Amino acid sequence: MSNLLERITINPKQCGGRPCIRGMRIRVSDVLDLFASGLNAEEILEEMPDLEADDLKAALLYASRKLNHPVLIA
Repeated sequence: MSNLLERITINPKQCGGRPCIRGMRIRVSDVLDLFASGLNAEEILEEMPDLEADDLKAALLYASRKLNHPVLIA
């Protein structure tokens, strides 16, 4: 599973330093937005043929890891 995260790249000179898929100018947030708009994995892969199924899994895993932290309430 951690190998999936190797598909996520961050380059300060690309897409404003936002996480991207395999060095392409396809941001993790682009993939998440497509899922949120109701597209399923097969439709996203049709829409963005440069992506692979593991790229979609990597984007979801990356988002999950980024959001899985405790929230401190003062």
